[in-house]
Amino acid sequence: MTEINNGIIKTVRSLWAKKGRDDEGLWVAEGTKTVRDTWEHFRCRWLVCTRAWFDQCGRAEYMPHVVFAPKGQMGRMSQFTTPGDVIAVYEKPEVTVDAEAVRAGVNLVLDNLQDPGNLGTIVRLADWFGVSHIFCSPTTVDVWGHKVVQATMGSIARVKVVYTDLDDLFDEYDGMPVYGTFLDGDNIYGAAPLGGPCFIVLGNEGQGIGRKAAARVTRRLTIPMAPRTGDHSDSLNVGVAAAITLSEFHRSTL
Repeated sequence: MTEINNGIIKTVRSLWAKKGRDDEGLWVAEGTKTVRDTWEHFRCRWLVCTRAWFDQCGRAEYMPHVVFAPKGQMGRMSQFTTPGDVIAVYEKPEVTVDAEAVRAGVNLVLDNLQDPGNLGTIVRLADWFGVSHIFCSPTTVDVWGHKVVQATMGSIARVKVVYTDLDDLFDEYDGMPVYGTFLDGDNIYGAAPLGGPCFIVLGNEGQGIGRKAAARVTRRLTIPMAPRTGDHSDSLNVGVAAAITLSEFHRSTL
């Protein structure tokens, strides 16, 4: 247990940026629920909190990591508009791929996703539908960013997110089916059979799946629009598309 100092404040603030997280090898979880959901899964450097929060929510095992900070100092470190009372600073884990699990299950592949909320939502969906691995292109938004972590609602503790060259990934697991979501393709509601083991590729919010990744897709799927006349949306949000796609793959196994 210690008291807050400028060095700790400076370090925590540096973790707002990807460069800071990469340089320090650290990331942050903020808020009581997120801290409780992640505490047992990651190595904690500091648990920065108010004394009032610790009196209400603290545990004895937290004590070696606790840094007490008054509400005003919490505000200097918080990335919320309304600062919370606890920030956990964790060490970035070494993410190891379970090749056996990859070969046995459904795996998500994200090509150049840029929106933190979308990535966080997809991690949460993967957790719900039992997807253990998400493979991301190197240009995909950083999973350890604050907005992503918050959007996962704790699922970041249970889903492995791996950044890798997608060509190398598909070469390593050559022979596994690669599905992709496109505006043109087989109707996902009539496509059969669906299911794992496989990869499901989801693309960038504005541009879809990139040319190189698209070339590795072995089966193109589309989520059909309801018949209508007049103006309409020209695409689905990638998080929504992920939910529909994973639901269909899951349904085929029931």
